[in-house]
Amino acid sequence: MFETSGEDADRAPRRSLSSSVVEETGFDMPLRPDEPAWKSKPVAQRRREFALGVASVAVLGAATVGALVAGSGPSTTALAANAIESAPTPSTTAAFEFKLTGIDEESIDVNGEPERADGGCTIGALSLRLGATGEGVECLQDALRVEGHFNGTIDGNFEDATLRAAMDFQTTQDLFVDGVVGRETALALAIWPDEESLVTRTPPPASGAKDLWGVELSPVASAGDDAPPLPDNSGSGRRVVYDRAGQRVWAVRDDGVIIRSWLVSGSTYSNELPGSHEVYSRSDMSTAWNGKAWLPQMIRWLKTERGAIGFHAIPLHVEDNSPYQGSDELGTRLSGGCQRQHNLDAAFMWEFATLGTPVIVT
Repeated sequence: MFETSGEDADRAPRRSLSSSVVEETGFDMPLRPDEPAWKSKPVAQRRREFALGVASVAVLGAATVGALVAGSGPSTTALAANAIESAPTPSTTAAFEFKLTGIDEESIDVNGEPERADGGCTIGALSLRLGATGEGVECLQDALRVEGHFNGTIDGNFEDATLRAAMDFQTTQDLFVDGVVGRETALALAIWPDEESLVTRTPPPASGAKDLWGVELSPVASAGDDAPPLPDNSGSGRRVVYDRAGQRVWAVRDDGVIIRSWLVSGSTYSNELPGSHEVYSRSDMSTAWNGKAWLPQMIRWLKTERGAIGFHAIPLHVEDNSPYQGSDELGTRLSGGCQRQHNLDAAFMWEFATLGTPVIVT
């Protein structure tokens, strides 16, 4: 969730909004204005209708030719444990009235799995942008062609024509227009991969089990040799590693030993910038950009145009302190930017990720 602490930035919203935005908003809660009328039909249905239309044109063309030859004209589980019992009154609130949905419901089935493009192709990466090449780009070009935005050669090269087509599609779908094809755009095109297949879930630890620091493990955490291996190219030394595809975090000692690893619920958008970062700010309690949620133990590692992104405990509704999600949902993307953690993992992270701690995002 975007959060608000009032300490960093005068951030502008990603889209033009009718209300002012509170400063240093925590980017966690999915942001989407009331759904416009642009998507009256699911993508898969539009594609089926497109294919039928092509077939119909072919049949009509053949019939027309025949008619002309003959001389006649042609006639689409709530996490209640450790919940904060009382929260401070926020210093600022936002007066937004939005439908808080993560992704368009028409782009996913009831189990949350993206619909696939014709033939089942996906972009095969977390994002595609200008200069990318390969089968994922071919899949993107074909999907954009079906949607009526690309009429060039499907050659697997993300060049200017593909960029313009992607930006045109993002504009018509009321998405952030930057030409980068990430999760939101790929979902809208039905070419996003099955996310659950990328997540490694470890068995729940024994009751009272602890990590290498002696801190109790959460139901989605593991430690030492029981933890999944670190991703490739994830740095060295004492650090936090966050793998976006796997929705998993590692806390690593100076000698490379994994102290602890756990699942999180990261962003439904493509705003978790990969690369090397560091913890630059921390707050015991923050509020979401819209003033509707408390974000306990906020640890910020990225500044964006709309606010800060960081690790925090599962957010709580301001009106009654109830959690936004259960621990059984960790490992599933649910936020608007931040990484939600089980309260036990958030407590560990609060002790481990002090100011200046490297954060490697893969």
